[in-house]
Amino acid sequence: MSVREPSQSGALSAASRSPCEAEEAAPGRCLSLLPWDRFSAWLHCVCVVGFDLELGQAVEVIYPQHSKLTDKEKTSICYLSFPDSNSGCLGDTQFCFRFRQSSGRRLSLHCMLDQLDRDLPVSLKKDPAYYYGYVYFRQVRDKTLKRGYFQKSLVLISKLPYIHLFHTVLRHIAPEYFVKNEPFLEAVCSDVDHWPPPVPGKTLNLPIMGIIMKVRIPTCHDKPGITHVVQFTHQEDTQISIALPTVHEVDLFRCFCPVFFHIQMLWELVLLGEPVVVMAPSPSESSETVLALVSCISPLKYCSDFRPYFTIHDSEFKEYTTRTQAPPSVILGVTNPFFAKTLQHWPHIVRIGEIKLPGEVPKQVKVKKLKNLKTLDSKPGVYTSYKPYLNRDEEIIKQLQKGVQQKRPAEAQSVILRRYFLELTQSFIIPLERYVASLMPLQKSISPWKSPPHLRQFSQENFMKTLEKAGPQLTSGLKGDWIGLYRHFLKSPNFNGWFRTRQKEMTQKLEALHLEALCNEDLLFWSQKHTEVEIVDLVLKLKNKLFQADREHLPMKPDTMEKLQMHIDAIILALPDDLQDILLKTGTT
Repeated sequence: MSVREPSQSGALSAASRSPCEAEEAAPGRCLSLLPWDRFSAWLHCVCVVGFDLELGQAVEVIYPQHSKLTDKEKTSICYLSFPDSNSGCLGDTQFCFRFRQSSGRRLSLHCMLDQLDRDLPVSLKKDPAYYYGYVYFRQVRDKTLKRGYFQKSLVLISKLPYIHLFHTVLRHIAPEYFVKNEPFLEAVCSDVDHWPPPVPGKTLNLPIMGIIMKVRIPTCHDKPGITHVVQFTHQEDTQISIALPTVHEVDLFRCFCPVFFHIQMLWELVLLGEPVVVMAPSPSESSETVLALVSCISPLKYCSDFRPYFTIHDSEFKEYTTRTQAPPSVILGVTNPFFAKTLQHWPHIVRIGEIKLPGEVPKQVKVKKLKNLKTLDSKPGVYTSYKPYLNRDEEIIKQLQKGVQQKRPAEAQSVILRRYFLELTQSFIIPLERYVASLMPLQKSISPWKSPPHLRQFSQENFMKTLEKAGPQLTSGLKGDWIGLYRHFLKSPNFNGWFRTRQKEMTQKLEALHLEALCNEDLLFWSQKHTEVEIVDLVLKLKNKLFQADREHLPMKPDTMEKLQMHIDAIILALPDDLQDILLKTGTT
């Protein structure tokens, strides 16, 4: 395998369109949009990966030309952009992968994009350590080539987990790209560079090669389980418009069909951050199933690593397949038969056959013991010795079976399944939310002249005591060992990630309440009773608090910042001229 230099023909000049360097001159101050800033808000770059008889897989083209990828990142993209040879993917195949960004190269996002990220649901926030790759792979017979086949992938590299959006883009542009090549790709990138920023909550019109995609990115303020329908508006021009019902969701029912009777056990395994490997016949099935698993605990964020498509060439291959230590908390999607032997020691293996929507009621498949899994040819099912904490919900099984019998549309089946997972996750997480909210100090304990109080410590035993009267039984009829499930969850990466987020939110709320308490004080009157040294110290502290509040977007009343600035100005004006000049020029650190 080798990495070629990006092709020069038809390439855009880096000099004519400067890249957006994401470093900010000063935090909290947004830079004006530069050429390629709009493109960078959606994509890092577009790659073309081809197959060379001498070099193997090789990156042939990178757009825009100034896009930066390390050699390690290019190598990852090369191997992950092609299905394993045993997959036999003739024709066109779409899938996605996820890989680590090289260390030492993590630039902060443009401040505008940071702000947009804050408004996203936690499950859609960008992970600074990872990229997604969205692939359109074509393999067709071609007698004019030595190998007898044309093999090429068009790959979109992005920080955004918007699988449905980018797969739709690829379906529209890739077939034409394989005919028209690089000039067409240049035009595609130019279109993306005219897209509006990915603002959550707004209907966005995204033009791409003759059509307009209408999309809406969810916000953290959306009510969970409610899908906002994108409305069509009157078009004056003749361009075709298509409305995407989602930017990120996969076909949940289709993905879970092969393991229909085990959806609740799989939900538990994902919730607890257990090591899971999905063995599938192609990258399409593996990537969709892994993403379906990760999404089944929404609105809770899956905080461990997950790889929708993982190969033996991956840089983490040794780390994830070693037998010298327990498998890590990760979900892997694989297609190479070699993994059936290499990952035999993993505790939970999901075997997926070719995914089809059932024309008849799925037959019940028992959970199989791991020793029965010899090769990837083994029958579809779940291979594990795990015993679920909760009793199985027979109602959802009956409801979905009835849908199959009545030929209910797959979309409707997915909506039912997604609502089931949402209600199950909410029933589980609400008691935790309620207990953690009780750790917040009372507002009357916040004094403007003291540092904000700290949150009370999380106590596992105190939390467990609340479950008797305020546990999941209030919202769920499911029986089982809920206490055991909670104890296991409290040791998991998903709990750590969730609790850190809640801690940060509540700490910011305390900071905001402290600033509001300061605003309600007569600070000018206070300054008249203190020395100049104390006054200067107060002014500098207040300036610093204002700076932090702006940078962190603290949840304050709209006029708090203005009031505090007026207090600062009034105090400074009451000081001698020489001190006024110094304090007016003094910034914050």
